[in-house]
Amino acid sequence: MPKSSYKSYIDTLNKISTAITSDLYLEDMLKLIVTLTANVMQAKICALWLLDQGTQELKIRATQAMSSDYLKDRSLKVGEGIVGLVAKEKKPLVIPDVLKHPSYKEKKLAHKEGLVSMVSVPMMVKNKVIGVINCYTTTSYKFTKNDINLLATIANQAAVAIENTELMVKTKVIQEELDARKKIERAKGILMKEENLTEEQAYNLIRKSSMDKRLNMKEVAEAIILAYEVKKS
Repeated sequence: MPKSSYKSYIDTLNKISTAITSDLYLEDMLKLIVTLTANVMQAKICALWLLDQGTQELKIRATQAMSSDYLKDRSLKVGEGIVGLVAKEKKPLVIPDVLKHPSYKEKKLAHKEGLVSMVSVPMMVKNKVIGVINCYTTTSYKFTKNDINLLATIANQAAVAIENTELMVKTKVIQEELDARKKIERAKGILMKEENLTEEQAYNLIRKSSMDKRLNMKEVAEAIILAYEVKKS
């Protein structure tokens, strides 16, 4: 693996830093991270796995590889395989030859893709693992301490970007849910007043309209509110 210049290293970190404050969707963010990382590490394949905190499973979420075999949906438990081990121990791991390592799970795929050496680092935010990044070479390569430090820095920078993006998504979903509830409550109040219905009857009417018209309840509520405001004006 040829050495990347200090300028390309700084440029990569700057681009990921910019992504932290952007409005990219998570999938676009992940694709950007693996592409930038593969370029600066000059790796054949860079793969990013994210940890589901609930199931404690790591799932491959992004890679710049074009192979359909490598892009297939895969998951590993924490502690399972190289990726799971790195997530569990929270430490980088270098594999000189993946085909000879007993814990490496995808030997058939590695052989097909011509993968040889591998470095795997955890993605950390405040001592919490959120995922793992792997980089592979197609020839035998001894990863240096600088290589590992570079990838670890990128991984941790990326982890912040991912956590911020997920937080923004969660916040947006919560806000939308609260907005929907407010509108449904207001629509219920209108139906109770205008149609002389109980709260339960009003709710059931909104729900039935939602199913009949194949709209979500928020959309039905908005229609009720709009009709009421037009009637009042």
